[in-house]
Amino acid sequence: MVSRRALLSLFPAARLLGQGVASRGVQPTPRGKPSGLPFHARFTDVAKAAGLTAPVIYGGVDRKTYILEAIGCGVAFYDYDHDGWLDILVLSGTRLEADPPEATNRLYKNNRDGTFTDVTAQAGLVRRGWASACCIGDFDNDGFDDLFITYWGQNVLYRNNGDGTFTDVTKKAGLLETGPRRWGAGCTFLDYNRDGYLDLFVSNYIDFRLDEVPKPGETGNCNWKGVPVNCGPRGLPPARHSLYRNNGDGTFTEVSREAGVDQARGSYGMTAVAADFDGDGWPDIYLACDSTPSFLFRNNHDGTFTEMGLESGAALNEDGMEQAGMGIGVGDYDLDGHLDIFKTHFADDTNVLYRNNGKAIFEDVTIRSGLGVETRFINWGAGIHDLNNNGLPDLFFVSGSVYPEVEKKVPAYPYKTPRVIFRNLGGGKFEELIEQAGPGIAAAHSSRGCAFGDFDNDGDLDILVMNMNEPPSLLRNDLTGGGNWLKVKLLGTVSNRTAIGATVVAEYGGKRQAQAVLSQASFYSVNDLRLHFGLGAADAADLTVRWPNGESSVYRNVPANHLVTIKEGAGIVKRERWGKSSAG
Repeated sequence: MVSRRALLSLFPAARLLGQGVASRGVQPTPRGKPSGLPFHARFTDVAKAAGLTAPVIYGGVDRKTYILEAIGCGVAFYDYDHDGWLDILVLSGTRLEADPPEATNRLYKNNRDGTFTDVTAQAGLVRRGWASACCIGDFDNDGFDDLFITYWGQNVLYRNNGDGTFTDVTKKAGLLETGPRRWGAGCTFLDYNRDGYLDLFVSNYIDFRLDEVPKPGETGNCNWKGVPVNCGPRGLPPARHSLYRNNGDGTFTEVSREAGVDQARGSYGMTAVAADFDGDGWPDIYLACDSTPSFLFRNNHDGTFTEMGLESGAALNEDGMEQAGMGIGVGDYDLDGHLDIFKTHFADDTNVLYRNNGKAIFEDVTIRSGLGVETRFINWGAGIHDLNNNGLPDLFFVSGSVYPEVEKKVPAYPYKTPRVIFRNLGGGKFEELIEQAGPGIAAAHSSRGCAFGDFDNDGDLDILVMNMNEPPSLLRNDLTGGGNWLKVKLLGTVSNRTAIGATVVAEYGGKRQAQAVLSQASFYSVNDLRLHFGLGAADAADLTVRWPNGESSVYRNVPANHLVTIKEGAGIVKRERWGKSSAG
């Protein structure tokens, strides 16, 4: 196999350049004629009415001296108490000068009436520091999904006690850091060796030390558009990434070197997603990397991985350029039964859509899909989800600048910018929507993580968004005139209890759509573990479940507008009909 070093030599653009960010300076492609088709989803920010009023503290408000203050953090739709209603986790940073008392991660319990109650203190989750990402999974297979949070500093593993409380088991689990402070970034649980226990992958962003980082304007990596800004990631040393094997007794052992993960260096790791991208029944890891080529770790079935981002086509764009990879959406936009990747990037560049041929060989279809019309924003959390239940998965992303200082001198690059939907027109084509999708989409914020889930159990997908130094947004989907839907919840028995790594293929109305149960996606965030399929006019679907242990099961003619719970080895054990539907 051709080495990564040799491949990089073929792509000079993939080497580190003398600038702070990967911004290609591309011009947007011309917009086509609007389709005129109705979009039945309309999003309204109901966070205030829902009780989500505490701001997410993250660094300075008017200026960011260090990149640590600028990156932000994730959020989660997380049914921590397994009552069938999505609760909310919002991570937090702090400030350089001091830890404000309100700067803490927050857990909000769903009251089942459109409101939430802050239960952070009761749950034992009050913690201050520079949180980055979260991922969930039942690492001890006790039936309750546990929580892992990465930090600049010490990452934390919380065991879900099943009674509404959590216990910090980081030290007991063998995950306490003993060396220099690391910047934990993306994380994901996965059962890479298929022993039924969830292992843990953690990416690290930068080897970041406050006393060694230049100040704004001090080097060529600390200017943007002629304005002195925080330095990095370029010019700062990249960090290595870690894989921890679950020993099955509540502890983990780091196996980064033995598994081959440690060999992949030289990139600034951000969001991590574990899924079976090549269809061989074993979970792979895709890692979005900032300003450097992204990584795809292919599972070799023997406890090791091979990094094949360049060979797969998912490390660079079609021009052979690295991009400022931040967020990752995973889904099946073209309905061929394979998991595609949507990755967000910096301003003056396009996001990228990679089409998967089913064998983890990816093709950049960004321009031909119509996504090249948008290059204005710095983009973060993202997803491939059917927002109007018409059976065609759409693309969504949030945006926001990392440089609050720039707007005053260069107004064309504001700090707060809108959210964006690219609605799926079919045939591999998309159309950009902002105002047409409601005030919650058009509203300007500097956002980072976002999560997708049905918090009000009405049959459509809502969106939770992290906003820098503002309260989060809860975008309720007021869908009218959309199609039917089907939700699938998986319970592992032989496989891990959360069924992380499973893939479900739904066949409906002549379409075939794949989705995966993910521990992390978007940007440092966690989506509803209940998979949501919009079905359009179809009133039923056939389901094929590929379990994390490699086995498959098939369920025919599953009726629409239900949540079905499927237990490994037992089949469909529960059907719940709730929410609204309007086929058409």
